[in-house]
Amino acid sequence: MTSWSTPCIDPAQRPRLSAKVRALAAGLLMLACWLAPIDRPAADPLASANAAYARGDYLRVVQVLTPLAFRGNAQAQAFLGFMFENGYGAPQVYVTAADLYCQAAIRGNSFGQAMLGLMYDKGHGVPQDFILAYKWLNLAAARSSTRERDYFLRLRNAIASKMSPVQIAEGQRLAMLWSVGQP
Repeated sequence: MTSWSTPCIDPAQRPRLSAKVRALAAGLLMLACWLAPIDRPAADPLASANAAYARGDYLRVVQVLTPLAFRGNAQAQAFLGFMFENGYGAPQVYVTAADLYCQAAIRGNSFGQAMLGLMYDKGHGVPQDFILAYKWLNLAAARSSTRERDYFLRLRNAIASKMSPVQIAEGQRLAMLWSVGQP
């Protein structure tokens, strides 16, 4: 069986380096660091992804967001879902976008909730379901800033115009029962 980890070496079996060799190695390391081009990673990967998006470097956005999304960062999941939904820097795959939006929505991300609601409204990547669309947009409106809230409420109300009063009541009930971490 192949192991990807580096085998441990017993410290007693490590060869001892002379002081001159250690000093030379330290000097070479310092020289290499001094000559290396400075390409500091952004302190905030999401800010780096936003900057790359603004430059139109969509491949970089996906590259930065993917590890964050896999580690459960809701903002990265929602942003990466947007990239997959629209085919920016990644193939346009609605199922993947809906899955990423769902993960972000479950973690309470209002953008992920709104986008998941729109996916349910359109039937992109998920079965078309106006009740779930209403639920997720209602939750997004409740968890967002005033400007976003107004926009999400307009989207929710547009979906409500396609629904019966019984369906609206069910969407409201589902939103009221929902809590972070629940699908």
